[in-house]
Amino acid sequence: MIHGSIDLIDDLCTSCMICARECPTWCITLTSHQEQSVPAPGARPRTHNVLDTFTIDWALCMYCGVCIEQCPTDALVWGGAHVPSADRLVDLLHDRGQLGRDSGA
Repeated sequence: MIHGSIDLIDDLCTSCMICARECPTWCITLTSHQEQSVPAPGARPRTHNVLDTFTIDWALCMYCGVCIEQCPTDALVWGGAHVPSADRLVDLLHDRGQLGRDSGA
């Protein structure tokens, strides 16, 4: 497997924060909010996290794959292509739109 960029499969992410906590360089940041849903008539409302932002700072990333290995829902995967160099550090911050991948579901 080629260790290039890391892709985020948006709809698999539960905003558990394990990737951000386990990252040795703290290059991942994410924010989320909680929403309530009622799964079936008569059932109690359930609270679940909804992902708002997800960012990887490629200037800090070591491409070690710890985030991918630790993700319990397989929302992070190797992307294949390396992240292109940039003239400005801010251009190495990639958000959900740049990291996104369709789950194929």
